[in-house]
Amino acid sequence: MSGKRALAVLLLAAAWAATSGCRQERPESRREPPTRQTDVPVAINGESPFQYPTDLYDQGVEGEVRLRLWVDSTGRVAPESTRVANSSGTPALDSAALAGASQLQFAPAHQDGHAVAMAFFQPVIFRRRAASSAPPTQ
Repeated sequence: MSGKRALAVLLLAAAWAATSGCRQERPESRREPPTRQTDVPVAINGESPFQYPTDLYDQGVEGEVRLRLWVDSTGRVAPESTRVANSSGTPALDSAALAGASQLQFAPAHQDGHAVAMAFFQPVIFRRRAASSAPPTQ
């Protein structure tokens, strides 16, 4: 792949909301049962495993794929459960997102301090780097 294509920006958006640890004190008479504290899996890959299809890059085709992933309590993606939840409208981008998903590595989700399996949505954004030396837009 040429340097230009190799530098293509593949944004692996972390669109995950983590629960906050802040709680307000409540009067004894209104005490509620404790809520469960849950966080989501966090991608730990050093580099994006997603490969922008060369022909689509050359044609300027961009898009976003939303994957549904299942990550077990050790942080491994269950490939047989990975699905396209929202298509980019371009089958080759959808296929590239699915192919890269099996290479993702995660720190597992936690619930009440214990590692747990969890399904969640992962956006994969295929964008070309701007022609200038300006940083890519996010």
